[in-house]
Amino acid sequence: MASSLIGILRAGSSIIGVAIAKAGVRALPRTPKISSLPSRALTARCLSTSSAAPNSFQRYPPPPSPPPHPSGPRGYPQDHRNANQWPSQNQHQRSPSPFNNPPPPFAGHSPVANVPPHVAPPPPGPVDLVALAREGKLKEVVDQLNQGVRPDPPTFFELVASCSDPKHLEELKKIFEFFFRSPFRADLQINNKLLEMFSKCGSMADARRVFDRMPDRTMDSWHLMIDGYAANNLGDDGLQMFEQMRKAGVCPSARTFLSVLAACASAEAVEEGFIHFDAMYKDYGITPQIEHYIGMIEVLGKSGHLNEAAEFIEKLPFEPPAAVWEVLMNLARAQGDINLEDRAGELMVFMDPSKSIASKIPTPPAKRRSGLNMLDGRNKLGEYRLPPKIEKKVVKEQVYVPDTRYVLHDIDQEAKEQALLYHSERLAIAYGLISTPARTPLRIIKNLRICGDCHNAIKIMSRIVGRELIVRDNKRFHHFKDGKCSCGDYW
Repeated sequence: MASSLIGILRAGSSIIGVAIAKAGVRALPRTPKISSLPSRALTARCLSTSSAAPNSFQRYPPPPSPPPHPSGPRGYPQDHRNANQWPSQNQHQRSPSPFNNPPPPFAGHSPVANVPPHVAPPPPGPVDLVALAREGKLKEVVDQLNQGVRPDPPTFFELVASCSDPKHLEELKKIFEFFFRSPFRADLQINNKLLEMFSKCGSMADARRVFDRMPDRTMDSWHLMIDGYAANNLGDDGLQMFEQMRKAGVCPSARTFLSVLAACASAEAVEEGFIHFDAMYKDYGITPQIEHYIGMIEVLGKSGHLNEAAEFIEKLPFEPPAAVWEVLMNLARAQGDINLEDRAGELMVFMDPSKSIASKIPTPPAKRRSGLNMLDGRNKLGEYRLPPKIEKKVVKEQVYVPDTRYVLHDIDQEAKEQALLYHSERLAIAYGLISTPARTPLRIIKNLRICGDCHNAIKIMSRIVGRELIVRDNKRFHHFKDGKCSCGDYW
């Protein structure tokens, strides 16, 4: 056995490393022949067998002082790095070599060139993850995290900020799972960014989960939650969050009441809006600014009280600027009050003549865009476009009655009813119902505004199938559940 082992030793250093590992030899006596061998291959072998398991998130001893991480475009502070708990991935710690004083590598040769082919290259570092996220390759980012890449706080911030599109909600959830298991889970700036991104993706349940797990909160944390509820047409939950904020002993600011008024407008809570508006000065000594008056106008207008909104403007303690009349004009247009819209538009142009440029110049009619939907289910995205021709005949439902007022084509009544049945959001929901597990929510992303007939139809669908159907059009989020929509039919 000794002679055969010595023969293998003389054959080359790369063969001895594999032979010893396969034979299970634990230790070899120190001989002059062994000590004179190069140790590059065995060192690489130790590197491949001592790598940390993915997702282990263990605390390591402090590595040698790494160079400071460059600040990202968002100006992430440098002092958030905690190198003692979460070493940077591009600093690999090699296990000590079994030989004493290994010889240095030859000049002009890289040590990586002598690594055997079976040794995998080191995983990418945090900077590579940021580059992938900026390119929109968030699935590849999640794959790298599953392979054991450990981001630092600035990298986590960049990854979370890249998930502002609702179609990246699943990737955002997975990034949050890695962040919650990391030593930086108490980082206030990253938690606030998670609240903002979950709100933009329309998942306030996940945003609330992040908020409840935060050890520390600032005023921005409360504002992000209230604004998120208001933006997702969950104004009642936003008002409850404001009450929880006051019970926690946090004194509201002028910025807080802007969020509260937005929540009141979303919930159509006119009386509560006036209560909070009056409490600004009486209880907290905050003088209402023009933004707060505009917030009250939106509370009245979105609730359908356009005449009261016009009277509120006339009683303002200052001359209404063009921004006030512009808000009233938009509200009147949304409610279908043409006379009030024209009057508010004239007053807006009188206060600011520059705003009349867009209305005076005749513009060609906008090109008809095909309805585009993206259905998010089972980590797949499918696109559905409005077919150019409608040939199939659909049997009428007993409960659903088509509202042909939303068909603007000059066709007969039967063709209008068929045209409504082929709207792209309905096709997306139909595919989602047959291809996703039962009782799971569906998220539909639409690049056009949902029509009133589809809005009513989706309410009926949500009640029949017992699912939550979340539709994001170019205006707002619509959460359909149990036959009701979160917008209160203010579509």
